[in-house]
Amino acid sequence: MQVSHTPAAVSAAFDEPNLIACAGLVPVMRLAERCGLSRMVADMVRLTRTKNGASASADAKVASIMGGMAAGADSIDDLNVLRHGAMPAAFGGIRAPSTLGTFLRAFTHGHALQLHAVHRRFLGALAAHTPLLPSADAMAFIDIDSTHKRVYGRTKQGAEYGRFKGIRTLHPLLATICTPQSRPVIAQVRMRRGRAADARGAPKFVSEALATAVEAGCTGTRILRADSQFYNAGVIAACRRSGAHFSITTGMNPSIKRAVLSIPDEEWQQISYPTAVPDPETGELISDAEVAEISHYTAFASRKKAERVTGRLIVRRVRDLAKPAVLGEQGELFPVWRYHPFFTDNPAEMLRAEREHRHHAVIEQVIADSKASALAHLPSGHFHANAAWLTLWAMTYNLLRATGALASAFHAKATTATLRTHLVQVPARIAHSARRITLHLPHNWPWQHAWTHLFDTVHDPPSPA
Repeated sequence: MQVSHTPAAVSAAFDEPNLIACAGLVPVMRLAERCGLSRMVADMVRLTRTKNGASASADAKVASIMGGMAAGADSIDDLNVLRHGAMPAAFGGIRAPSTLGTFLRAFTHGHALQLHAVHRRFLGALAAHTPLLPSADAMAFIDIDSTHKRVYGRTKQGAEYGRFKGIRTLHPLLATICTPQSRPVIAQVRMRRGRAADARGAPKFVSEALATAVEAGCTGTRILRADSQFYNAGVIAACRRSGAHFSITTGMNPSIKRAVLSIPDEEWQQISYPTAVPDPETGELISDAEVAEISHYTAFASRKKAERVTGRLIVRRVRDLAKPAVLGEQGELFPVWRYHPFFTDNPAEMLRAEREHRHHAVIEQVIADSKASALAHLPSGHFHANAAWLTLWAMTYNLLRATGALASAFHAKATTATLRTHLVQVPARIAHSARRITLHLPHNWPWQHAWTHLFDTVHDPPSPA
């Protein structure tokens, strides 16, 4: 592709008042309105004891921040993307970045909890209005993980040197919900200080995430999946109180190691992976991974009897590639294995339970998505402002996931960046006629049919109750 005119024949001017750069925000924010976002914020978020007007019109300010995040803003200044061209003709209540920054800095811990309540209820409304979590009434997986977000300002509250030497971070905790047919959505988030232990506050966080999953329609089998830092009696007790199953990586502590090494060789079963190589003579898949289980393993045996838990210890072992099979001219005397155990009460058969547990890595996609969108920065020096920003990002993420679910089967599983490129960042010219506005979008837009289906769906009259 090349420019079709000489430099002297091309000029530019920012003087068109009827253009908008993100016409996809019209159906996105319409969906948020149909799910009752403004009403929820007005009812539940009350910023008291503020002297600078930060408490006024919280619903409009939350919608402005979420709209900016949906359009690609990753800092408070970037929220200015909403104030261009004909945006005031398409949307009302748009606030300036300075006003939104003042609003975020007025948050306290209590106000952040109010926003969490909005997020929880908003996710339930999105699940009720869109095919966000198909088959959630049969099976759903709730995944827990934490991440470190590097920050650079020395004055950022809560930023500390933690796991990474010489790097100051904040330490968010996330919980996601997915089904076998859907991409994950965010059930719960919590901002923490950089040096906070991975499992700090995990039992309460798990209880809230599991309750959110029920509100989102996950009324069938629920399985909590987590890494070894969440292997503790409190997390498992929270699962059992909520009626959910658990599947948690254990690590190789001495008790687990003794149990794993006691498994007889004949009980190991080979597991097939997509990258396994078929044997040219027998046709069998050649794989170095094997799985076995101890069907009755008692965890936390050193604790009092009420806190001990009996379940299944499922172990996957793989050849240790760091130790070559042949050293010089002499072959190895015995194979060296690396073991990956997890503790579960999942009722599925062993190989299926192991496969479902490995799928816990899907939460890493959400974490990567966050750092490529609104969590590229934690924009404020105030800890609770960043906590509110984190929750608003989670709400925006879920809103975009619901938007994709309405648009097409492809967009239901697309990343946030793809949704933004295909459906949100669509330029349009606004035309006024007979008290109506018409969006004139680009001819031959490659994703026209998905965009039109989304627009028509959210602008149809609501179904009768």
